[in-house]
Amino acid sequence: MKKIAFYGKGGIGKSTTAANVSAAFSRMGRRVCQIGCDPKNDSTRLLLGRIAPSTILDLEREKKGAGLTLDDLVHEGWNGVRCIEAGGPDPGVGCAGRGIIVSLERLKALHAFDDLDVVLYDVLGDVVCGGFAVPIREGYAAEIYIVSSGELMSLYAANNIAKGVQRFAARGAVKLGGIIGNGRDVLREQELLAAFADRIGTQLIAYIPRSRSVHEAEIHRQTLIAYAPESEQAQHYVALAQAIDTNEMLTVPTPMEFEELEELVERYGN
Repeated sequence: MKKIAFYGKGGIGKSTTAANVSAAFSRMGRRVCQIGCDPKNDSTRLLLGRIAPSTILDLEREKKGAGLTLDDLVHEGWNGVRCIEAGGPDPGVGCAGRGIIVSLERLKALHAFDDLDVVLYDVLGDVVCGGFAVPIREGYAAEIYIVSSGELMSLYAANNIAKGVQRFAARGAVKLGGIIGNGRDVLREQELLAAFADRIGTQLIAYIPRSRSVHEAEIHRQTLIAYAPESEQAQHYVALAQAIDTNEMLTVPTPMEFEELEELVERYGN
C-alpha cells in the first residue's frame, strides 16, 4: 500500500493537487482513500462534489465514540475514491492538531486501511504543531511530498517541512519523495524549484503550470480529472500520480539555512 502525505504552505493548492492525484490513481484502477487533516473540512470537496456532510470529530462528539463504524466515517467520492475528513474545532476554540490525533487513532482501530492500494493524507500547513506531524511521526505516511511554488514564503514553509521530515526519519521509515511544483508564474519558477529540491537532497517530481482550467473545474466542484480528463492540464496530474506510483527516490532531506534560501531565490529572480 502506498502511504503518502501532502504538506505545504496554507493556500498553496495542496487539496486541489491531492484530489486530482487521488482521482488519477482511481482511474489507474487503484483503491484510494483521501484523508483531509484540516479543520476546514474541504480537502475532499472536489471528489464529493460538496463539503463532506460529517467529519470524524463531528461523530465523536455526537456519539462519544460509541457504536461508530467505518461506514459512518467514509464518504464515497468520484470513481469510488473513499473520502474522510478529520474535522476539528471551530476557529479559535481548541487544538486542531489534537483532532488529527483522535481521528487517525479511530481509523486505525476500525482497520480503515486494510484493503486499500493508496492512502493520501492532505495535511494543513507547516509542521509546527505536533498534531499535524502525526502522519509523519506515527508512521501513517511513509512518503512525504511537499507542494510549493517558487515564492519565497512557500519555499520557506517547504524547507521547514523538510526539517520535520529529517527529524522524524531517524525514528522510522518515513522519507521525502519530492517537491511538487504548483505554478504561480514566478520568474524562472521551474528552474528555481528544481534547484531547491536538489539542494535539500530530493527531486522536483512534477511541475504543474498555472491554468485557468483548474479554477473552472473547482467552480463546478470537480477535479480536472473528472471535468476535463483529456485536457493538457489533467495530464499533468496523471503524470504526477504515475511518478509517485513508481518513485524510488526516497531520501532524508538536508534543509537549508534561511539566508541561503533567500540567496537562492534572489539568484533565480534576477
